[in-house]
Amino acid sequence: MIMPVIRASFGRNEALHLVELLGRRDPALHEAARDRLERDGIDGLLDDPRTLNALLTEEDVRSRPELVFYVLVRQSLLERGVDDPGTADYVASMVVCFGRKRRAYRISDQADEEYGYLVDLLERLRTADAGEAFLLRAHMGNFALWLSGLFPDFLEARVHRRGAPPLSYYERMGRSSYELASRSPEAAALGVKDALASVASHFSGVRSALNRVSDRYLWRGAGDPVGRLLREVSYAAE
Repeated sequence: MIMPVIRASFGRNEALHLVELLGRRDPALHEAARDRLERDGIDGLLDDPRTLNALLTEEDVRSRPELVFYVLVRQSLLERGVDDPGTADYVASMVVCFGRKRRAYRISDQADEEYGYLVDLLERLRTADAGEAFLLRAHMGNFALWLSGLFPDFLEARVHRRGAPPLSYYERMGRSSYELASRSPEAAALGVKDALASVASHFSGVRSALNRVSDRYLWRGAGDPVGRLLREVSYAAE
């Protein structure tokens, strides 16, 4: 099960490093960043657009990749009006976790079986007990968001090449899967009920925010610019 653990892992040294990055060329900015840290905690720095710019452009950044991904996701979500750090924490934790050792295709770290399609997960759901059903639904939400958020051009290419389901299918499946998973006793017991419910209610905005992360920072210059514009228009019309 993906747990939102990145935000809580940031320590004092990482916060002070962000202060250093923000103010290394201007003593006044350094003092302002230090004051903001003392007043608002590390969130006051993580939400500052200048922090993202510094993390991506300075030569001697010592921040962990998890912090960089959290800031990327958090600020992209803020642009889409999703102002909940817990949602950013869950989504960033999922992205980092899914990027490791084919975890995106398994419903848990302990599972061996891999699933490449949502329909295969749905089929497995038919015979699952309550505990496995929760993991399957949470994973279906994660997998739908992972694909539609970070690989929309790949999905759209499959639509044209093989008649595969469109982006709207992944949005429906992702939203409903997260919502059903959030209602289970397992979600409450693990403390992820609110995070799953939040991603479900903001799925289109979260997906669009990840599209921006993908387009701007992961696959810059790739894909179809017209398709990107249509995705933006589609989100704005919802």
